[in-house]
Amino acid sequence: MTAPVQPALDGSVPAPSLDYHSWCDTVRPAFVAAAQSGRRFTVYEVAKDADLPEPANPRADWGNLTQALVRDGLLEHCGFDRTLRPSGEHSAVSVWRGTRAAQAGRVA
Repeated sequence: MTAPVQPALDGSVPAPSLDYHSWCDTVRPAFVAAAQSGRRFTVYEVAKDADLPEPANPRADWGNLTQALVRDGLLEHCGFDRTLRPSGEHSAVSVWRGTRAAQAGRVA
């Protein structure tokens, strides 16, 4: 049973959020493409450039996705930078790049 969706004050109805696994399946191709490019990036940059949807639990799900991509051998940590996310108050965030295997197309 699902709870009714409360419309916003302007009358619009928010889009239904995806469950975590469906959301991962939706956003993963953008991170695979970023990893294969060989460039350095933050998660926010990829999400913004690809216009990715926000997860149901943004505080945890972006990090969980990133760590899954690391475990899959797709990404490696390569430093820190200040976030460009408007709500991030320029806090430090991880910078990632694709592994050599990802850049060669052996991991996706």
